[in-house]
Amino acid sequence: MKKQKAITIDGIDKKILRVLTEDARTPILEIARNVGISGAAIHQRLRKLEKSKLLAGSKFIINPEVLGYSTMAFVGIYLDKAAITDDVVKALKRFPEVLECHFTTGNYNLFIKLLAYDNEHLMHLLNKNIQSIAGVLRTESLISLHQQIDRQIKV
Repeated sequence: MKKQKAITIDGIDKKILRVLTEDARTPILEIARNVGISGAAIHQRLRKLEKSKLLAGSKFIINPEVLGYSTMAFVGIYLDKAAITDDVVKALKRFPEVLECHFTTGNYNLFIKLLAYDNEHLMHLLNKNIQSIAGVLRTESLISLHQQIDRQIKV
């Protein structure tokens, strides 16, 4: 992660951010009423926060279970050479089930988060897709039984 200079935010910015991290669809005028400033002032503050890169847009969250994904796994990937990392990441991007990919310290060269329909699908992803990528020596998997915490950093 690239080191970014920390910005200073005041209490009003924090109130705005707390509302929007709960529900990004909250109307600006509702936020303005709750915070006690004008809608125009909310817009200005949001532009300032976006320009500072503290805010990076808004998005809808897709519930993977509704699409049939019931297995979440974390997979440590061992590579034969660190020099091929970029090629392996490029290959992993071809699989829509791979949600995250991290360079890590410790035993693994890469650590990924993925979704599968079930354990059989996970086994297919590991054996036929990920382990067949040139340069992948082996993988080590952890299956998530249930996600206990899902949040953003608190402001």
